[in-house]
Amino acid sequence: MAILDAALKLLETTPLQQISIESIAREAGVGKATIYRWWNSKAAVVIEAFLHAHVSHTPMPKGISPREALIRHIHLLVEEYSGWSGRIVSQIMAEGQGDPDVLREFRERFWYGRRAVVREVVEQARLRGEFRSDIDTELQMDVMYAPIYFRLLMGHLPLDKKFADAHCAAIMQVLAPSQQEPAAAPARRRKAA
Repeated sequence: MAILDAALKLLETTPLQQISIESIAREAGVGKATIYRWWNSKAAVVIEAFLHAHVSHTPMPKGISPREALIRHIHLLVEEYSGWSGRIVSQIMAEGQGDPDVLREFRERFWYGRRAVVREVVEQARLRGEFRSDIDTELQMDVMYAPIYFRLLMGHLPLDKKFADAHCAAIMQVLAPSQQEPAAAPARRRKAA
């Protein structure tokens, strides 16, 4: 925990590219060998520190409709990425452009797990007839989350509540089932029969 806290503390004032295993070890008061016992690279330490701080701030809400859960999750994510967490994610992704191992580590430790949670909720929304079923689930997730990452990386427009509200309204309209699409209810009735 001291090592992750040290990495987070360094990231408050130092860009990821300028942080080293040596600086993390010095900040944590441990030897480099201690860090290498648990992590194979600086990126692995930073990604785990990011996960430790980020995931608890952006949970997928429970006990509400899948559609509403996704809207709330997107709002939480936009709020989180508008600050320090967003700067860390963009630095990890930037470092990954020159080091494929960093992106692989980021996908394996963060992206795939979070995407699995979202996929489950999107599939529930499809089954309940809240989302259209003629668009692939993976594409639906990309439609929901790609604009957030685009604004995060390009910095051309803010990640703020106004954006989150407008983005959610737009994507829920795009993903809503068309009038011609059969409702999910008949499928449920067939199973019950």
